[in-house]
Amino acid sequence: MRGRHVDSYSMYKRGTRDHVINTYDYDKEQVRLLSGVGKDIGNPSWKRSFPYILLAALSSFLFGYHLGVVNGTLESMSHDLGFHGDTMAEGLVVSTCLGGAFVGSLFSGSIADGVGRRRAFQLCALPLIIGSSMSATAKNLWGMLLGRLFVGTGMGIGPPVAALYVAEVSPAYVRGTYGSCSQLATCLGLMGALFIGFPAKQIEGWWRMCFWASVTPAALLTLFMEFSVESPHWLFK
Repeated sequence: MRGRHVDSYSMYKRGTRDHVINTYDYDKEQVRLLSGVGKDIGNPSWKRSFPYILLAALSSFLFGYHLGVVNGTLESMSHDLGFHGDTMAEGLVVSTCLGGAFVGSLFSGSIADGVGRRRAFQLCALPLIIGSSMSATAKNLWGMLLGRLFVGTGMGIGPPVAALYVAEVSPAYVRGTYGSCSQLATCLGLMGALFIGFPAKQIEGWWRMCFWASVTPAALLTLFMEFSVESPHWLFK
């Protein structure tokens, strides 16, 4: 009787100890997952979506670039196009793209839902390419204003689609980090426009090169979006 009682007590202690150990292992695994050590378990790697995030950020980069490109080039541009000293004309050159951006932003959501995120990026890059080319080859004020209006339309479409695309493509555990890429790209675009515009006062016609330079990232956005993944949320809809 005593032997059976001892055996039962030993089994009870062993079962309790195993339960405590299993519970401890489970809790430790939960802490491991929450602390980020086990992110790859049940989640896609951040490396798979990172190239697409960088590509989408090109639209935000172009937004910042076209906002800042006229800051260093306005004086030489106004001399070449014949409106130097006309503050109204200079203000229109600076602000026309913002009017186009307002129009583009009104339709960005319906475009993204109608044709998909990838096609929306390509439609955003098209007026950016056309408008930059028109600005770079402008012969008078009206040609410049029309080019800036086209550029603004693309500026209004791109960043909202980029924010949507980044949120839908990135894994949940890095979504906030990836969401900041658009803001960083806008700041880099502003800084890039500032640096590329430095020689504008010394080199005649350099302001045209500043507008031509923005055609390349817009063309890359159009090309590589053809090979990028579509938003799973849009595909599900």
